[in-house]
Amino acid sequence: MSQAETAIDTFTDRRIPDATVPQAVERRQFVDGYDELSPEAGELARAIDGYKLRHRRRFIDFEEMLSVIKSLGYHR
Repeated sequence: MSQAETAIDTFTDRRIPDATVPQAVERRQFVDGYDELSPEAGELARAIDGYKLRHRRRFIDFEEMLSVIKSLGYHR
């Protein structure tokens, strides 16, 4: 068996979740602080966290944040 064949046989693709390993809980920026926010800020925080979950993002950029804000009906 060649060295290349051995390397392929031992390669572990970590992009595919392993059912035997418990999945880590996603950390969210605002999840612990909704109760301390005003109703409007809480709505924005939940919308941003929802966006991050749907798009599998830990952090978002300003364009993404603007799209979340606009999705809530805010405009200039």
